[in-house]
Amino acid sequence: MQQIISLLMENKPGALMRVTGLLSQRGYNIESLTVARTLDPTLSRMTITVEVEPNIRAQVIKQMNKLINVLQATDVTDGPAVNRELVLVRVRVTQSSRTAVLKEAEIFGARVVDSTTEGFVLEATGDNEKLDEFIDVMRSYGETEATRSGTVSMSLDNKKLRLSPPVPRGAAPEEALELQEAE
Repeated sequence: MQQIISLLMENKPGALMRVTGLLSQRGYNIESLTVARTLDPTLSRMTITVEVEPNIRAQVIKQMNKLINVLQATDVTDGPAVNRELVLVRVRVTQSSRTAVLKEAEIFGARVVDSTTEGFVLEATGDNEKLDEFIDVMRSYGETEATRSGTVSMSLDNKKLRLSPPVPRGAAPEEALELQEAE
């Protein structure tokens, strides 16, 4: 079963390697991985889709939260969250099919990002199933190529992460983070 994990982490060299190393050491297959800097340039948000057994999902989150540079790991698989992926599809079409391709793209909410006499490059966002269907429809019109971004996720929980000042030496690492309900 696929698990979607959202990580807030320090934007430091080696942080990505630690996360992927933990997953590969335990034999978990990473389906997608997306990471980028947040509004705070010292922090990054990583979204990982990983194939794990349902009974060990909580254990994966616990292991992630123990990693250096990880401030918060959250399982957003079943909780309230918005999950999206981006796909760029190049479709080569005949002159007679151009209008039909544009109508199909409009139905899926895709937009044309490049157009030539040979075809289009279309951009679409949505969940995995919608994008799979979009690619299948475009294949029916001609030769296609696709590039996908991987899942990005935003939790809709009303919890807000508040980072505390540095913890004095000898204190428990759990004291460094405090989750509070948003007011």
